[in-house]
Amino acid sequence: MNRIISLAIVDDHEIFRTGLKVILNSISNFKVIGSYPDGKSLFQGLSEKVPDIIFMDIKLADENGIDLTKKVKQKYPTIKVITLTMFGEIEYFNEMVDAGAEGFLLKNTEVLELQRAVTNVLNDETYFAKEFLGYLSLKVKKSAKSVINVNLSERELEVLKLICEGYNNNEIAEKLFISSHTVDGHRRNLILKTGVKNAPNLVMFALKNGLIE
Repeated sequence: MNRIISLAIVDDHEIFRTGLKVILNSISNFKVIGSYPDGKSLFQGLSEKVPDIIFMDIKLADENGIDLTKKVKQKYPTIKVITLTMFGEIEYFNEMVDAGAEGFLLKNTEVLELQRAVTNVLNDETYFAKEFLGYLSLKVKKSAKSVINVNLSERELEVLKLICEGYNNNEIAEKLFISSHTVDGHRRNLILKTGVKNAPNLVMFALKNGLIE
């Protein structure tokens, strides 16, 4: 039997929170244990029940989701954060990455993508909607690329490309006919060689330095 994954929602639009709660609770091993309109109510709730994952809106009435994510990560480092945003707010991607968010979804996402995002971040990986990569790629093309050179093997470049396309370790392993343990080793080496903090930062590094198109 799959363990129950506890979730919380932070969004200042009640209708959206209610709808997302219904959708998440309809998934067999998902359970929403908290639904909050702002940071104050979130921390009141966290003092009683700590979820595995928080779905975090970027723009809130009392403060932005970037600052709130930083506070959550400082006090509850085991909680994973998946950003929920409108397409026009993708520009905040870098700031949410730096704040510690592991996942990035548009608010019009489908149920299967919600499940995929939760699975990835719980496995200490990352997930972001493909629209993010397209937007970031376009944005990088309009600006000067970095000139940092890193010595990556052909296999590491293959793994990097698949990470940027949103595949998790098991999926990459299947595509490249290697073990997931080997993929995890390549992922760690990529982060070490590029000097970034995590997989979302790795994606930005790859785009800025022309390692992927």
